[in-house]
Amino acid sequence: MFALVISLVIIFFEELIVGDQINITTADGTFNAYVARPDTSTAPAVVVLQELFGVNDDMRQTCDELAAHGFIAICPDLFWRQKPGVDLDVRSEDDWQTGLALYQAFDRDLGVDDVAATVVAVHNLEGSSGKVGLLGYCLGGLMTFLAAARTQVDAAVAYHGADTEKYLSEAPAISAPMLMHLAGNDEFMPELARTAIISTLSSKANAQVFTYAGCNHAFSRHNGAHYDAMAATLSKQRTWTFLAAMLRSAS
Repeated sequence: MFALVISLVIIFFEELIVGDQINITTADGTFNAYVARPDTSTAPAVVVLQELFGVNDDMRQTCDELAAHGFIAICPDLFWRQKPGVDLDVRSEDDWQTGLALYQAFDRDLGVDDVAATVVAVHNLEGSSGKVGLLGYCLGGLMTFLAAARTQVDAAVAYHGADTEKYLSEAPAISAPMLMHLAGNDEFMPELARTAIISTLSSKANAQVFTYAGCNHAFSRHNGAHYDAMAATLSKQRTWTFLAAMLRSAS
């Protein structure tokens, strides 16, 4: 009897875990995405794009915060083609090295395809209003920029996307409203790169860039080494306000 109870408990918790995931199918295969839902029957959606640590506690917490602000939040596993289910700890040096290796081998063009597939899936998700935005950090910040240039979304927010300066020729193709958050002392984004990004996006009426003076890379990462409470709070408020304005407005 005890064994039966334990089995039922395990099945129950497995169902809870599955309930927080959706499967997204592409021509190349299927991958998972974490989902957090608001306490409303219908809501706009935000696709959250990961750092090099995969869909980890930080990304899940980001999704949960978005859900608390009235959005369906979906974080796809961008590393599924290399190593499905990556969930790394930002405080572990071994996990850092694992994440860096995955980052360096990541195919950015295929990554955009996977973001596009996620956006399509979210459009058809039960309870989705049909409006979809992007929100990405580091690798995900770059992928937000690229996906906004190559696909159709309703809004885009990018945090300190390293290497964005290498793709600025694609900026004219971004038609969705875009918000970008940059760290003033980003060790992964040289000043010349930051200046080029600001100069390019400042010429676009649909884009706005905020720079957080004195902040290092990943200043808003939950439990991050360079977390800056003031900058993180301000950037989140700006992000939530922006997404609400862009995704809750009438079509």
